[in-house]
Amino acid sequence: MSDRSSYLILGGCGFIGRHFVQYLVDNNLASKIRIADKILPALAYFNEKHETVFRNPIVEFINVNLLNKNSLEKVFQYDLSFDYVINCAGETRYGLTDAIYYEGIVNMTTTCARLAAKYKVKRFVEISSGCMASNSKIPHKESDTTDPWTSIANFKLMSEKSLTTIPDLNYTILRPAIVYGIGDKTGISKLMYHFSLELIFAAPRLVIGSIYKYLKETMKVLWNRNLMMNTVHVHDLCRVICYVCNHDESLNQVYNVVDVGCTTHGIINDFVSEIFNIQTTYVENLITMLYKIDFDSLIEDINDKHSTPWAELCQKSNITNTHLSSFLHKEDLYNKHLYLDGTKLLQLGFTYDYPKITKNLILEILEDYKSRNLFPQFN
Repeated sequence: MSDRSSYLILGGCGFIGRHFVQYLVDNNLASKIRIADKILPALAYFNEKHETVFRNPIVEFINVNLLNKNSLEKVFQYDLSFDYVINCAGETRYGLTDAIYYEGIVNMTTTCARLAAKYKVKRFVEISSGCMASNSKIPHKESDTTDPWTSIANFKLMSEKSLTTIPDLNYTILRPAIVYGIGDKTGISKLMYHFSLELIFAAPRLVIGSIYKYLKETMKVLWNRNLMMNTVHVHDLCRVICYVCNHDESLNQVYNVVDVGCTTHGIINDFVSEIFNIQTTYVENLITMLYKIDFDSLIEDINDKHSTPWAELCQKSNITNTHLSSFLHKEDLYNKHLYLDGTKLLQLGFTYDYPKITKNLILEILEDYKSRNLFPQFN
């Protein structure tokens, strides 16, 4: 961007938010950054880089419950007006009630957007979800019919629709693919799951990869190599946020944010297999059986099955506190394609610094966690 601007980042202690703060500081793009989050930086599992960035003099943190309208208004009006408001906040936990999702996603986003319109910010950027439809043959465009396949995506779509009804709101909506990068616990290591034949269980890829190495067993994976699991590096998502803020053509538009690598289930499994030096096989003939059994009881058994080896691995590495988990929710078992068409953003002129996911980029995530004693060490 040509000059430095002021930013209010909602949910700025989260994975995307902290990287966006880092991007602004590292590139000298901001005159002032205010972060509003209910999570304290000290409790957000920051690495050393992010801790340093948050101590920068232009960065201000305000501890606030974004569901409280009165508190939120003070964040907007207190001693500073903002050029841009970036909404990285919203309920991200699985397995909650519709009422909680509505309050934590739709109501929160709508309230923030109304305040952005009231205080005449130049742009309100909403970080939505790419899980708006599943099609194995044709990538989903922004203008295509939507059929969200996760609860979170469903309520994100409601939020998108609410933005279009707010008078005088200048907004841009971003629908990212699976976001990965250092500090990721909901992208490569959470959103993308594989399925083992031995009790048909599933868990985060890096966690499960470590468990199979520990058990010295082959990963037997359901679905097939061609299941679409498109990705985008968090660095590029941060660049996109700034890019749309600086382009008038993006006003009141929706953009898929997805790299050009066309990432699949097989590509990620190959990387995990190489990293942990384990074997992987695919088994498709159990898919029909999956839908004939009691999912809830099965998942309970799965989580019981995985908790012991993961706990043993952590104990062997003297890990007493980690936010990484092998716990599985029902939505993690969905056989859905995340296949996005990113042409619209490319036509705006954006290019990706990380055009495709690589093994080394996944290793960066793993090594960062290991360096902070959040992931078991291996010989």
